[in-house]
Amino acid sequence: MKITILNKPFNVLSQFREEAEHTTLAEYIHDTELRVSGRLDRDSEGLLILTDHGGLNQYLTSPKKKQYKTYLAQVDGAVDAAAVKQLCNGVELNDGMTLPALVKIVEEPEWLWERTPPIRYRANIPTTWLEIKIMEGRNRQVRRMTSAVGYPTLRLIRTQVGPVNLIELGLKVGETRSIEPLLFPEFKKIMEHVETPKKFFASKPKTGHVDKKTKKQDKQRDKVLVEIFKTDAVRPRRITNGTTRPNLKKGRGRRTR
Repeated sequence: MKITILNKPFNVLSQFREEAEHTTLAEYIHDTELRVSGRLDRDSEGLLILTDHGGLNQYLTSPKKKQYKTYLAQVDGAVDAAAVKQLCNGVELNDGMTLPALVKIVEEPEWLWERTPPIRYRANIPTTWLEIKIMEGRNRQVRRMTSAVGYPTLRLIRTQVGPVNLIELGLKVGETRSIEPLLFPEFKKIMEHVETPKKFFASKPKTGHVDKKTKKQDKQRDKVLVEIFKTDAVRPRRITNGTTRPNLKKGRGRRTR
């Protein structure tokens, strides 16, 4: 299992396919076996996990696994307690109600790097930093959640996915690092898990043993075969609608000319 962490910069697409106008992951990741585990939008920054293991990908992205993804969101305006409570309880979006989230107001982090270009600055309107933890991965979910409660997101940074913490790794913008899965107990369990292949065909019965159900089915089959191949079976009479004329020809062959 291979795991690579990238501190994704702003304005980079979470894909390897070339895009004429935008930078892609191909500029930072050169291992063709790695796949993105939980995308980040082009205008979002921070932790991006790439792996070659499908089980790990599902573990990190499936809401059923309850792996929180942590974001720092700088929003427009002074957020009040009512908005925080609403975000925690769930927000009604156009694709349904969100699951409960863990949300709190925080100070601007000391480790914060500069973004290029920076967010728009308005002296008359303050901004608020929120720490938001969600288990879902809907399209632009955090941005839609904050907008739904009246505070549009200006900047969004993902700092943690499951046990992987970007701040603890100390990666600068655009830096990558391969991590050892054995150092994470959750990932170690995934490595040790081996799926049992499904049985597509029933096992053959042991020699000399005949199941009662099988014996009964064999008798019914033999009875049907006897009826079909009886030599003295009476041929059923042809049923017509009364307009068909009988075939009076004694033999078949070419017609004389």
